[in-house]
Amino acid sequence: MLFASVTLGLLSIAVQAADDKPQAAPKPALTVAVTQLQLMQLPITLSANGNIAAWQENSIGSEAQGLRLAEVRVDIGDRVRAGQVLAVYASDGIQADIAHARAALAEAEVAATAAVQEAERARTVQNSGAVSAQQISQLLNAESSAKARVLTARAQVLAQQVRLKNTQVLAPDFGIISARTASAGALGGGELFRLIRKGRLEWRAEVTSAELARVKPGLAVTVTSAAGAKVPGKVRMISPQVDAQTRAALVYVDLPVAPDLQHLVKPGMFAKGDFELGQSQAATLPQTAVVMRDGFTYVYTVGADNRIAQVKVHTGRLVGDRVEILSKLVADARVVALGAGFLNDGDLVRVTNAK
Repeated sequence: MLFASVTLGLLSIAVQAADDKPQAAPKPALTVAVTQLQLMQLPITLSANGNIAAWQENSIGSEAQGLRLAEVRVDIGDRVRAGQVLAVYASDGIQADIAHARAALAEAEVAATAAVQEAERARTVQNSGAVSAQQISQLLNAESSAKARVLTARAQVLAQQVRLKNTQVLAPDFGIISARTASAGALGGGELFRLIRKGRLEWRAEVTSAELARVKPGLAVTVTSAAGAKVPGKVRMISPQVDAQTRAALVYVDLPVAPDLQHLVKPGMFAKGDFELGQSQAATLPQTAVVMRDGFTYVYTVGADNRIAQVKVHTGRLVGDRVEILSKLVADARVVALGAGFLNDGDLVRVTNAK
């Protein structure tokens, strides 16, 4: 019994000593850098969707009916200049027709010369009575007929020369060949090529009728392709009517003709774009300071006791690495700039001097 009493006494002394020992200070969960709201001038933009299309696309064909296509000199994607020969038809038959028409013209001219001479002689004796009036009339009519046959023969020569000219298919303007149906050996007629005039492309944006009044010709636009390439543009014109089904109107935006930019956008591509309407002042934070959780947006502020407070915010424009904060925050609030995703409400942190 004495041994048990001594043991209990020692245990009570040990417990009391443990209670009298000071508690250890809590350790910070993370060392963080903080930032504060910064006022900046951010652009005001209007976003829209649309398709890339050719500014104008020419259909190129030939009037050389029934001729065989002998040579095709261009292919899809080739840049051509105005007047360049794109394709050539076989012209052997037309050359023969031209020679025949010229021979007929020469024959008609000889006959006309003889008829004119006969008519002149008839006119000199017209009043002498040596030649009847009927014969004189016949000679004068023969002269007129011979002259008409000369005109007809000349017209035939011109018609054959036009046919010969049509054996060469020429580019009506400089631009880019966007389609080709021509193939060597095919018979003439129909469309042979399609040409993007001057290589110009445009973005046809669909803008709702509610936003249409904010868009003006000459407005700068940044067009973003599906691959993420950004191309500058400028509003050329606005459609005079609104689609009754979609309640949207087309806005035509000119894109640069520069070859180093045109490979980024092609006709038929879907693209997004932002119309630059101006600028306004906004309170911003680094994008790294904003955290998405459960479908909401939060920032984490550091209090005077270095404890974390989770604050739900609404965000606006995103420019570079800065995000517009639409919710009201204390102007000098210390916001965790990086690593906020690892923190929870109420955590203790250590703050560094880095901004």
